[in-house]
Amino acid sequence: MTDYKVPARDMQFVLHELLDYEAHCQRLTNGEDATRDVVDAVIEEAGKFCENVLAPLNRVGDTEGCKFDNGTVTTPTGFKEAYRQYIEAGWPSMIHPVEYGGQGLPESLETIVSEMVGTANWSWGMYPGLSHGAMKTIGTHGSDEQKTTYLKHLIAGEWTGTMCLTEPHCGTDLGMLKTKAEPSADGSYAVTGTKIFISAGEHDLAENIVHIVLARLPDAPEGTKGISLFIVPKFLPEGDGIGARNNVACGSLEHKMGIHGNATCVLNFDGAKGFLIGEANRGLNCMFTFMNGARLGTAIQGLSHAELGFQKSLAYAKDRLQMRSLSGVKNPSGPADPIIVHPDVRRMLLTQKAFAEGGRMLAYYISQLVDVEYNGTDDAERAEASELLAFLTPIAKAFMTESGFESANLGMQCFGGHGYIAEWGAEQNVRDSRISTLYEGTTGIQALDLLGRKVLQSQGEMLKRFTKIIHKFCQGHKDNAALQAYIEPLAAVNKEWGELTMHIGLAAMNNADEVGAASVDYLMYSGYITQAYFWARAAAVAQAKLGGSESDFYQAKLKTATFYYQRILPRTRTLHETIKSGAANLTALDAEHFSF
Repeated sequence: MTDYKVPARDMQFVLHELLDYEAHCQRLTNGEDATRDVVDAVIEEAGKFCENVLAPLNRVGDTEGCKFDNGTVTTPTGFKEAYRQYIEAGWPSMIHPVEYGGQGLPESLETIVSEMVGTANWSWGMYPGLSHGAMKTIGTHGSDEQKTTYLKHLIAGEWTGTMCLTEPHCGTDLGMLKTKAEPSADGSYAVTGTKIFISAGEHDLAENIVHIVLARLPDAPEGTKGISLFIVPKFLPEGDGIGARNNVACGSLEHKMGIHGNATCVLNFDGAKGFLIGEANRGLNCMFTFMNGARLGTAIQGLSHAELGFQKSLAYAKDRLQMRSLSGVKNPSGPADPIIVHPDVRRMLLTQKAFAEGGRMLAYYISQLVDVEYNGTDDAERAEASELLAFLTPIAKAFMTESGFESANLGMQCFGGHGYIAEWGAEQNVRDSRISTLYEGTTGIQALDLLGRKVLQSQGEMLKRFTKIIHKFCQGHKDNAALQAYIEPLAAVNKEWGELTMHIGLAAMNNADEVGAASVDYLMYSGYITQAYFWARAAAVAQAKLGGSESDFYQAKLKTATFYYQRILPRTRTLHETIKSGAANLTALDAEHFSF
């Protein structure tokens, strides 16, 4: 059974051929050094680390899990040594500011590394992954003193970061949070409360952990308008290092379905010294910097599980002999044919392949939007990127995690009964992937954000911004006969997207529940169209490259695009009907009549 192998050729296809990454970087204030050679070197070197160090620890983390002993957490065997190698290689510093010890490269490079790390070992990757959100939050909203105090150590990987939002009585509804922050005479705050589901909240990988915590000031307004944001370190900074232990402790580890190698903690803050980030009562605005990055990071998780499921099941399908092909013997020297010859196995493999490669295109495209938003040289382009990013983020987070979970399940299904057995790793991939549709906002929450806030509240303007991009692409290829199998259905469903949105908007004017009733189906509908756009772009690139030395690679791209258009995109037909069926079939049954 093969271990994880970095899909370097496909990553290079997306970066260099589909998205013209080098030209993109030359339009950034920090992109001059991100040449093709540098990008390919990042893929190669990070790939070696992921294949040789992280991937072998994936099952170790699952079987051992983290150990909890009176507030102390020990990570699985090998995790600490892997983290030491990671920071020695300088990976934490790659995209962060030079003035605090970073390398100052475009943020999109971190997306490439995150994909490889996540596919090799998602549980391990969450430890440094959350640190990037903490760094960006402090870098964007922190004071100069806070940046000087924390960024150097976080960028060096000596300290890690967390995001502390959820409390036992409230999940997504942060307006209900009770953690309080009392002002102290020295300008700091005493933070008291309990946070749950805190990934990487306590561990033995780094000397300090910097918690980014939402809490309320004594005179704060009710609801989300009364939330402030605080830095609460595990150890208080002193000089150029750490000093006294702060009053924050891990109360327990959550017992979870998957991601056992990551410490998901209950954290108790008992008058812990905290430091306000940004303005009082504007904490949620600041935290969205962290949360939006985390949502895109979770989208990468969906890609990672799709890729891992595909790789594992493809290797198995080529080797496993079962039955004879219905169209004739394919392996006459053996007792049966390899299962990859059977159409249903092909269906499952191609679905995983289409979602993994389509997700990669979407994820890398979004990472370029992040680059432009923060480091673009043209104000109009930065504003455009920001609007597109706001629209695409909930689609990427929810659609890619739902399709990633589907792919993980299909990967396990390819193994038959062996998929249910731990030694193959397929069932772990399913368990690890399941959380991705839940945290950083469930699929339902992302769907309400997309349809309610982004589309309807903008009166369709955010949607139109993206549908115009698709329309221009279709117009530009309308005379290319070789691409009409993609262009014609894409143009049709793109037009329908706007019409369906108008239908929901009109219905919602009479009944606001129409938004909630349609939202998840609308998000999935949007996801299928979005990936169809990128598969059409990939097909256009591949069609132009046929006949060369890599003709087989480009033929595979075209055939996978055809599969997507003929087997996956038609799912929008069902979603179109369920959306138009309205809210009545969901609300007709009174709550008291739900019984068993």
